[in-house]
Amino acid sequence: MLKSGARDAAVSRTSVPPDLAQIFEPIRADLESVEQKFVHHIESRVELIPEIGRYLQASGGKRVRPALLLMCARLGGYRGENATLYAAVVEFIHTATLVHDDMIDDAVTRRGRETVHARWGNDITVLLGDYLYIKSMGMALTVDSLDLVRLLCDVTRGMIEGELYQLTKVGDVDISEGEHLEIIRRKTAHLFGGCAQIGGMLGGLPEARQAALRDYGISLGIAFQLVDDLLDYTADETVLGKPVGGDVREGKMTLPAIYLLQRAGAPARALLDALVRDRRFSPDAWNELRGLLTEHRVLDLAFERASEFAAAAKGFLEGFPPSPELNALMALPDYVLARDR
Repeated sequence: MLKSGARDAAVSRTSVPPDLAQIFEPIRADLESVEQKFVHHIESRVELIPEIGRYLQASGGKRVRPALLLMCARLGGYRGENATLYAAVVEFIHTATLVHDDMIDDAVTRRGRETVHARWGNDITVLLGDYLYIKSMGMALTVDSLDLVRLLCDVTRGMIEGELYQLTKVGDVDISEGEHLEIIRRKTAHLFGGCAQIGGMLGGLPEARQAALRDYGISLGIAFQLVDDLLDYTADETVLGKPVGGDVREGKMTLPAIYLLQRAGAPARALLDALVRDRRFSPDAWNELRGLLTEHRVLDLAFERASEFAAAAKGFLEGFPPSPELNALMALPDYVLARDR
């Protein structure tokens, strides 16, 4: 069941997502500047680096993380150049994680296009991801703020720890909800939280307000990933831009599978054991899995859990003065819940 705050804030999985461009309108010019900085800082005498950088940028992306940093900086009244620089930094970090994760998962497509490792190979992908990480820290060091660099290092280390922790759980059908949420906190939510906290630090907000923004970002990031878990079972593959069912094929038990095991018993265990062991499934097995998920309302339960974290994110914004940026931050959890890709 939804907790009291989550019930009021819940958005149906069939709702039309709020328009992300409209949510980001207060910082539209800053986001354009971030795109320009990304192009500028990906330049290198090694021609392959800007070639792949432009390929990654052209593949699109929601830019939620840099937008989150920019809006939180605006919330604190900051309008300086450092906000767009740090927003570009976190986009570099996020891009590095994507190219490494796709290689680890042997993913062939992302956002409807070939992944970097599918197009250029693993050797180049490893080095490119490393380059993006190092480049991001070099960019951050151009501003005289070791506190922000330390925060970025802590966030990046936590993300790598999360990836390693997840790898130890691949193929573990009995992973708990708590263990799965811990992976999400490290891999996904810490970067969301770091973006929001950096914005608050740039805005000179009191530590308590910075902490509230960090907690907002962490809750938003968890909701974001839980919806991703759902989309892996429910999305239209052409809309999602990558094959559905990837988590099961990779031996990953996400929240829908964890809840199904709890509610459906032996039939679910036999099916999931086979899917995780073989790392593939037939159309019949996929249909059987989808049927069990529907029969036991597992997808609704997982969505309710995501709704709880979305509602918690909104709660952390209580007490901030009204502003267009606050309105945007309040709308972002609704977008996360209703998105289809």
